[in-house]
Amino acid sequence: MGDTGIGALLVRLRTARGWTQQRVADEYNLLEGRAAKTGKEIGRYEREARIPVPYTRRYLAQLFGVEAAVLDQAVAFSKSQRVGDGMNGVSLELSARSSVRPRSAVGVVSEDAVASADFARFIALRNADEFVVEQLEADVARLARAYVSHPLLELYVEIKRLRDGVFELLRGRQHPRQTADLYVAASRLCGLSAHVCLDLGDYDSAATHTRTARACAEVAGHEEMLAWVRAVESLIAYWTGRYEQAARLAQVGRHHRARGSIGARLASLEARALAIAGDRAGAVMAMVDAERLREAMSAHDEMPGVFAFPAAKQFAYAGTTCLAVGGREHVRQAIASADTAIRLYRSAEDEDRSVGDLFAAHVDIARGHMLLGNLDGTETMLAFVLDSPPERMSASIVRRLTALGRELGGPQYGGAAQAAHLRARLQHTAVRAALPAAHSRELPT
Repeated sequence: MGDTGIGALLVRLRTARGWTQQRVADEYNLLEGRAAKTGKEIGRYEREARIPVPYTRRYLAQLFGVEAAVLDQAVAFSKSQRVGDGMNGVSLELSARSSVRPRSAVGVVSEDAVASADFARFIALRNADEFVVEQLEADVARLARAYVSHPLLELYVEIKRLRDGVFELLRGRQHPRQTADLYVAASRLCGLSAHVCLDLGDYDSAATHTRTARACAEVAGHEEMLAWVRAVESLIAYWTGRYEQAARLAQVGRHHRARGSIGARLASLEARALAIAGDRAGAVMAMVDAERLREAMSAHDEMPGVFAFPAAKQFAYAGTTCLAVGGREHVRQAIASADTAIRLYRSAEDEDRSVGDLFAAHVDIARGHMLLGNLDGTETMLAFVLDSPPERMSASIVRRLTALGRELGGPQYGGAAQAAHLRARLQHTAVRAALPAAHSRELPT
């Protein structure tokens, strides 16, 4: 295999097993333990549009049952061919021209060749290659997955550092296909920055990051990210009280030709916003759409964590939506959906266990029990939230606790001691979580 390039070798190894490119990606992800590779990415390796870095080659070698040195040798051959072909072509052409040109033209030809050489060197002055891009993608995937289960701002410093680094790379030069990949990475990192701002309740800054994320996704022509950005824009509209606009933004996002779970996410966001806006029938229809889109999923998400929409999160959203639709039957359905979300999250790996969604599901079940007149059930479900460190609570959770406290002060509870006690605890926790000191130890310096 010493005279075989990496692309041809990977095609040979894959076809020998009768696998598709997506099957290779699925097996690779299973081996590595995270959903980082797609069939499209395997296709890039086979076309040699991108060369797998040593880290990736180790897993590919293990996957195909060959020594890593075999893949390393194929990579070396591919790179030598790229350099050799280019230099041989230049040498032959210059040799042919020099044999037929008169002596008096040599000076002019030489100057012309120098200009071409200068331009070739200009093209070669790239500040990013396939190794840089692949490492960036791995870093973004790691941050996206860790973000859902870590305290607010814990990863902000690295998100900001990577985002600013990608901005700087894009101000330089690189191959067009790497430029497109860098724009996708920039879009995702701006999306992560937007989520930090959302969690802190800084919706204006979140909107700014989101606009930049959308601009980068548009330059790259990345449909999945364009749809995902619309989901974040819908979230911003929702948490700033513009519920009809939140529903419209989710609807717009569904027009993108995106794969994975983003369709179910957008339909779930639309359902929740419509329910709060008072369109109960529209909310129920959107929830049905979300379930249909979940069942029809034919591809994995390109990125984990914040960029994915697991079934647990969909059940959490359904719980909130059913509470907003109202009526005893929907309240019971809300409790069941939120309970399913909790069970799914608790059975997930630690890195995939969204603390924010667990808080939201517990608050929804607590409110459901309250609406059904079961204050004991309310108190039991709130214990998980109220006993947790305040710095783990996002702005949206603080708002949910505050709203629930107001409801417990309503006349229907007649000043009952249990309701008053719960209300006092909710207010105390909300105030502690909202104080700047709750997150000050995590702020970047």
